[in-house]
Amino acid sequence: MRMKLAATAAAALAALPLSASADGEVNIYSYRQAFLLEPLLEAFEKETGIESNVVFAKKGLAERLEREGRNSPADVVMTVDISRINELVERDLVEGVETDTLNQNIPENLRHPEGKWYALTTRGRLIFASKERVEKGEISTYEDLADEKWDDRICTRSGKHPYNIALFSSMIAHHGEEKTEQWLEGVKDNLARKPQGGDRDQIKAIAEGVCDLSIGNSYYYGKMLEDENQRPIAEQVFLVFPNAEGRGTHVNISGIALTKSAPNKENAIKLMEFLSSPEAQRIYAEANFEYPANPDIQPSGIVAEWGEINPDDLSLQEIAENRNAAVKLVDRVDYDGE
Repeated sequence: MRMKLAATAAAALAALPLSASADGEVNIYSYRQAFLLEPLLEAFEKETGIESNVVFAKKGLAERLEREGRNSPADVVMTVDISRINELVERDLVEGVETDTLNQNIPENLRHPEGKWYALTTRGRLIFASKERVEKGEISTYEDLADEKWDDRICTRSGKHPYNIALFSSMIAHHGEEKTEQWLEGVKDNLARKPQGGDRDQIKAIAEGVCDLSIGNSYYYGKMLEDENQRPIAEQVFLVFPNAEGRGTHVNISGIALTKSAPNKENAIKLMEFLSSPEAQRIYAEANFEYPANPDIQPSGIVAEWGEINPDDLSLQEIAENRNAAVKLVDRVDYDGE
């Protein structure tokens, strides 16, 4: 396969003048790491003969698209969070796409109402609980995190991290701002330490006895189990799928959007359709311990062993629209403060 990669943020944003006119190519700007895309793009080229060029960056792709304007070589953007993909919509950088294939493969709540983005995989925002200090069934909902019984027993990363903002946005959608603010104050009161680190750091804190509960994306748990050094730490917690018996567990997405400047639009749409297909959904989900966005495809491997997830069917677009309100609530309750 002749897939071209720019694998560092600096190189991605400063160089790699992708060909904007070559036939049989598709140019991808990606927040998703290149090694996760490689098996997908190999399968895509094998099926279609279309080669892929990938720019990977941790940040700044929206700004790059704005700077390049209609001369941008990018055909699609792939993201790892609903807020990042919605940023492209808000900046008017992406174009709506609607095809029978995409609409059949991706549920309505996991795509933009006008086809400006489509989810490719989902991940649950789960509760991780100490096997030693928490009984199974003792906590079952996000709402429970504010119960005073968990005083000084919860660890989380920053409240302003996009993954937490998405969760808080979903709480606003379900409960309104006033009740969500009260809930968030309760969660803050129950924190064992100031928010810090990433999702895996919270599991480590549980193993070290700093706290008994944490919030994290499901795929981080899979990554820890895969790592022989981190596996003993991960094995000290069990998973809770919050609200599984009610509205369902909050999920976030990795997604894809067609740029307005796409010089290879037809190839880009073929890629989008391929990535929603059963074959690609299996490859993509397995590569990062995620759930397929296509509901006809079941999770496999370690993810399947965790048990069935009942995802909240709330529109991800509605969650994105509550983002600013969620950020204000985090500031108002001083969630990241001492």
